[in-house]
Amino acid sequence: MNPALNQAICYIEFPAHDLVATKDFYQQAFGWSFEDYGPDYTSFVDGRIAGGFFKADGLIVSHPLVVIWADDLEESLRVVEQAGGIITKPIFSYPSGRRFHFTDPTGNELAVCSA
Repeated sequence: MNPALNQAICYIEFPAHDLVATKDFYQQAFGWSFEDYGPDYTSFVDGRIAGGFFKADGLIVSHPLVVIWADDLEESLRVVEQAGGIITKPIFSYPSGRRFHFTDPTGNELAVCSA
């Protein structure tokens, strides 16, 4: 556990039509490094925060996914629901941990993750 990280933004995700072109752009423009997780997802590190780009088809209106760290994922889910958040993706596992997605009262989707 890291008390300084608990309940803080730790990751952000963006949609992208072309992951190769997106990676090339951010590598050239900002020096970001990337790690691929299959053909539809790439993770980046910019030196301060980490994030990712996911393959998205069709019209993309910028909707980055902000990911908040939680030491206790189940407790965070309970608190989010109690505060009026709507769970859009229940807790699921992915390569580096577990997370859930929710919408806030105005419809913004965010995620909460844990190891």
